[in-house]
Amino acid sequence: MSDNSRTRFYLDKQDAKWKGVCAGIADYTGIEVIWVRIAMILLTLAGGFPWTLIAYALIAWMAEPKPIDLYQDRADQKFWQGVRSNPTRSTAEVRAKFRELDRRLADIELHYTSRNSALANEIESLR
Repeated sequence: MSDNSRTRFYLDKQDAKWKGVCAGIADYTGIEVIWVRIAMILLTLAGGFPWTLIAYALIAWMAEPKPIDLYQDRADQKFWQGVRSNPTRSTAEVRAKFRELDRRLADIELHYTSRNSALANEIESLR
């Protein structure tokens, strides 16, 4: 699976009512599918009648079905939805996690490489 496959729009046939367009939009944005369906109905009834149905049909015709193995688990799905909705924030969050891991590893390294006489005595007593 290519790297950009998780940032593309797909039809979600697993949660589809008709063609999977609304479920695909919900999966892509991270919004609950019921709200996307309600918005689609309201937009259609509020004067977008022919255009919303034309757009729906074009999306259903042009988009590919979502691969079954697109996400490993629910956390992976939430991560990629966040990447699609706000890539800058997602990148900052990943950097912050790596900085925290780096800081924790540095603390561990400092603890074990420093002159810790209690630890050295304990090691010597085990010999």
